[in-house]
Amino acid sequence: MRKKAARRKFEGKQLLILMFGSFILAFAYYHINFQNGLSEGGFVGLALLGKYLLNWSPALSMLVLDVLVMIVALFFRGWKFIGNTLFASLLFSAFYELFEQFSPLTMDLTGNLPLAALLSGLLTGVGAGLVLRAGGASGGDDILALMLSEWSGIKIGTMFILMDAVVLMVSLFYLPFKETMFTIMAVLIAGKMITWTVQYGREDVASRKVSYGMKQKTA
Repeated sequence: MRKKAARRKFEGKQLLILMFGSFILAFAYYHINFQNGLSEGGFVGLALLGKYLLNWSPALSMLVLDVLVMIVALFFRGWKFIGNTLFASLLFSAFYELFEQFSPLTMDLTGNLPLAALLSGLLTGVGAGLVLRAGGASGGDDILALMLSEWSGIKIGTMFILMDAVVLMVSLFYLPFKETMFTIMAVLIAGKMITWTVQYGREDVASRKVSYGMKQKTA
């Protein structure tokens, strides 16, 4: 009975962390990235690149990429991880929609893009790190970064940086140069924050698996 109660308490804590991480991500993407014109990496950046080069629907491209990665992840990570990821993704979409429709807050940092990049990197890094720490991911590109991190031995935050930076560099020929450079700055900060958030308090237990199954990495 005590074990069941402890397990329910642990799972409830995980769900709260997933919710909080998704909230932070949605807040940062709307109030900082969107409101200040910062570019996008990951699958969003790939979808925009597909739209520019081949006139593919970004919504359809994103869906196909997410579904393909989730199918692969199902075999390696199991249903619980996929369930947590879907939960976090739905929460992110819901929070973002609420901010878009009802938030009175405007964070106009277009005259100070270094500050915008700093805040974006800090908040998105913490948000994504919390979701990963709780046993999920915020999207298909996060799942891909996590699996590549496990297979390669590269830190999860470093893998996020590499993936986003490659997409953003390729996208430079159609995205504004200034905003893209500051987005890369935000990505570098976010990658460090993801690694710190995931590993905080666990450096002394490197031999133990963390909640989402990733072994501690050495870059």
